[in-house]
Amino acid sequence: MNKALVISVTTLLAGAATAASVAPGDDAAARAQATAARLSAEERVALVHGTMPLPFGPPVTVPSDAVVGAGYVAGVPRLGIPALKETDASLGVAWVMGLRKDGATALPSALALAATWNPDVAREGGAMIAREALAKGFNVLLAGGANLMREPRNGRNFEYLGEDPWLAGTLDGASVQGIQSQHVLSTIKHFALNDQETGRHFANVVIDEAAARESDLLAFEIAIERGQPGAIMCSYNRLNGPYACDSDHLLNDVLKRDWGYKGFVMSDWGAVPGLEAALHGLDQQSGEQLDAKPWFGAPLAEAARSDRRYAVRLADMNQRILHSIYHVGLDAHPPKVQPIDFAAHARVAETEAKQAIVLLRNEHDVLPLAANLKRIVVIGGYADSGVISGGGSSQVQGEGGPAVSVPLGGDGPFAAFIAQQWHRGAPLASIASRAAGAEVTYRDGRYVSEAVAAARKADVAIVFATQWMSEGLDVADLNLPQGQDALIAAVAAANPRTIVVLETGGPVLMPWLPQTAAVLEAWYPGARGAEAIASVLFGETNPSGRLPITFPRGVEQLPHPVLPGSDTIEPDFLGNGKPGQTLTIDYTHEGADVGYRWYARNRHQPLFPFGFGLSYTSFHIEGLALSTGKETTARFTVRNSGKREGDTVAQLYLVNAVGEKTLRLVGYQRVSLAAGAASTVTLTIDPRLVGHWKDGKWQVAAGRYEFALGRSATDLDSPVGVTLPARSGNQDMPT
Repeated sequence: MNKALVISVTTLLAGAATAASVAPGDDAAARAQATAARLSAEERVALVHGTMPLPFGPPVTVPSDAVVGAGYVAGVPRLGIPALKETDASLGVAWVMGLRKDGATALPSALALAATWNPDVAREGGAMIAREALAKGFNVLLAGGANLMREPRNGRNFEYLGEDPWLAGTLDGASVQGIQSQHVLSTIKHFALNDQETGRHFANVVIDEAAARESDLLAFEIAIERGQPGAIMCSYNRLNGPYACDSDHLLNDVLKRDWGYKGFVMSDWGAVPGLEAALHGLDQQSGEQLDAKPWFGAPLAEAARSDRRYAVRLADMNQRILHSIYHVGLDAHPPKVQPIDFAAHARVAETEAKQAIVLLRNEHDVLPLAANLKRIVVIGGYADSGVISGGGSSQVQGEGGPAVSVPLGGDGPFAAFIAQQWHRGAPLASIASRAAGAEVTYRDGRYVSEAVAAARKADVAIVFATQWMSEGLDVADLNLPQGQDALIAAVAAANPRTIVVLETGGPVLMPWLPQTAAVLEAWYPGARGAEAIASVLFGETNPSGRLPITFPRGVEQLPHPVLPGSDTIEPDFLGNGKPGQTLTIDYTHEGADVGYRWYARNRHQPLFPFGFGLSYTSFHIEGLALSTGKETTARFTVRNSGKREGDTVAQLYLVNAVGEKTLRLVGYQRVSLAAGAASTVTLTIDPRLVGHWKDGKWQVAAGRYEFALGRSATDLDSPVGVTLPARSGNQDMPT
């Protein structure tokens, strides 16, 4: 037995002993332990592997009680253990190319949720999706994307929650709380450093331990603490050598030992490299027909019979899965197929979309639109039909399917999986309904000359521009595709009152920005996106979204101006790559300085900074006072100094730590205020946000720390200092 395996087994046995012990009052653990003792050898293995119940792809026998969706893991009826019926998830119950012949409510993208800076909205959205999942027969949502936006060209950025670990972790935790409040088990994914699609099945991410702990892993740690998800989904990529789903350090040391996680780890679909992943902390093999073998079926059963290490590990795997089932209440609250209140759920989606829209530019107060407009032209973006959505496993569509579907080509059953699709609900119609006295016309933008001619005749030109992104594909660059930059520039030259509405999966460059009158970032706005956009344009809703990411001026400002692997990797379906390809993604240079922290470190001036957003009113944030003790707290006042009600997001940043200049968001609060009203805000500062990971634990050095209130990461007030005592620890460190 080699040294690495000895270390793994030692960690494994320690973890199994911990899982087997039952803390006083932990009823789920006690029940899991009792039920696990009654499992037969066959039943033990049945709980730890599952299939993808779809009528195409690698052959599989679809169980009679399965629901068409992402996954199925058999239960044990004689012991009351329910089957796990899994669907993709965090933006709504996935469409699965329409195979179920039904629809679901599409929330705005996760990046849009991040732009709300509102955990309450995240919680309600999670609960809404869970209710629809139950009504369709599912009890597991593969939700909770906590990966940070290290790479702005990543095709899955729209599924994640921005570039800051505190913002992403708190929102993700709230979303999982909402899901599991309905007795639906939620995952948090993709664990970890799964930050681009190019080479995602084989890329080796290189990053040092402290940098990972202070950035991407911290987002997961916070989300897991707050959400207590039933499962963690490990990712495809390698991390410092081992595959994430086969990483003893990531799964056993970090997740289960350091963070004390009691639930189970499921693989991503097709992410299990071999049987030893069980020893290294993987508890369940998902979609096993996509792996080389059903490793956690017959091979694991045989290993458990002949090798005590696997027998001990299998017992731990069973207890973890059962603990999550009982903790969330899957056995006591089974799914029940029933009608869905789509009207009520649409209101949830619309509220989120309204709070997510970010007003980036508003020259001469062109917005909100005046009631006396006579001619409005709407241009581009299929705005006469719907709003764009992101592609891949998270694709959601309402009843009747997409308003528009544009295939990328190819054939086979998965061709529709990554087609460009638009949700029903046309911005054109929503705009026209609010402009009763105006002539509202539409030009599709295919011919620039036609759009320009219409713009010249209009009082206002509204250009809808889209950037489609999808799982499996990264975007080639940050320009708007298909000549849209040229279209916007030409329209803006023809009409100085040109408003641009961006529907994007991430940041885009804006060479035309100085010529425009106004710009709205609407993200992928979901099922009621058209209504939300029109509501902001006409002033029914005061824009209150704030950027959860940084918009660069150009790719030269990025840590990696060239997307890693884009010049060497030959892509295959969904980023698999051709056999034998390798890729190293080295994050050593930027380390923990993700997003706005990278810009601050290098003194880059972004196009739009993290935390930025305009309003139709004005706010003052003042009077910062800090206090220390068992907790460090910040107290200040937010005042609406304008003439109409609105929301703002108060942001607090660490700017100096014991003489070292730094920049880190340490707290935020969304505040709603009537005109002239004020509110006092108190924030508690998590010590991990002011400390560093060193020598295997979090450490806060004694000394003076300075904090500043801000309207964005680049618009900060004068700092206020406080002296903090030395502090160190791990699980006992958080407040």
